[in-house]
Amino acid sequence: MSQFLQIHPENPQQRLIDKAVAIIRDGGVIVYPTDSGYALGCHIGDKAAMERIRTIRQLGDRHNFTLVCQDLSELALYAKVDNSAYRFIKNHTPGPYTFILKATKEVPRRLQNPRRKTIGLRVPENHIAMTLLRTLGEPLMSSTLILPGEDMPMTDPYDIRETLEHSLDLIIDGGYCGIEPTTVVDLTGDVPEVTRQGLGSIEELEA
Repeated sequence: MSQFLQIHPENPQQRLIDKAVAIIRDGGVIVYPTDSGYALGCHIGDKAAMERIRTIRQLGDRHNFTLVCQDLSELALYAKVDNSAYRFIKNHTPGPYTFILKATKEVPRRLQNPRRKTIGLRVPENHIAMTLLRTLGEPLMSSTLILPGEDMPMTDPYDIRETLEHSLDLIIDGGYCGIEPTTVVDLTGDVPEVTRQGLGSIEELEA
């Protein structure tokens, strides 16, 4: 049965964040709030935890997992980013966007799209998520909490607990954080391509 921590959305309690980080480092699968709904997360190097996320979401092996980062300084370590892509990302972070990029050798192959060798990266605008990432000191391997057969992320931490408490190690209750997933932008080509329209505006791309 999962633990359930109520963390203040504006002023996260560090002692509770430390507890969450300990669970992640111990191989746990958590649910945490972002700026575009709740997400599943685990340690980047934990294969067993990643497979548990695949099972919860019933994901195939072609799914792009996302590395949720605390800032852009981590980008170059995990993704191949040219100048134009970097400028585009900088103009849209932090925020509700996921960027698809070619992965570097630092990214475990199991996290990459097996055919395209890509990885999703994002920097959320959420106090709990950012405090969690700063304390962890590395990206969080994540996937939006959208259950099989559904189109939108789960938004109520009490519903999440009722549905998934036996599949998770921790649920962080950070209050309401939206119902739309991120906008996904593929930056592997010559021009940015929106592959999923979500919360992030794409007016600039449509102009």
